Amino acid sequence: MWGIVLSIVMAIIIGLIGDALAGHEMPGGIAGSMIAGFVGAWLGVMLLGDWGPVIGDFAVIPAILGTALFVFLLGLVSRLLRRAT
Repeated sequence: MWGIVLSIVMAIIIGLIGDALAGHEMPGGIAGSMIAGFVGAWLGVMLLGDWGPVIGDFAVIPAILGTALFVFLLGLVSRLLRRAT
């Protein structure tokens, strides 16, 4: 039970840090940050590997970098879609 809570809290924290690094405002507030944290953690480990400190089953450094990349790409796509309409 505490493992799930810790994973959710870490996903939110990683999502907020990644959002701040990318310089975009993640839509959805806390829930959007949590989703970005989970997706970014997966993306970061896939691209950079599983290294650095691990908290709540998250490799923290690759997760933050993956989240920043995900939020940056999401911001680019949303800008392109806004221009197309």
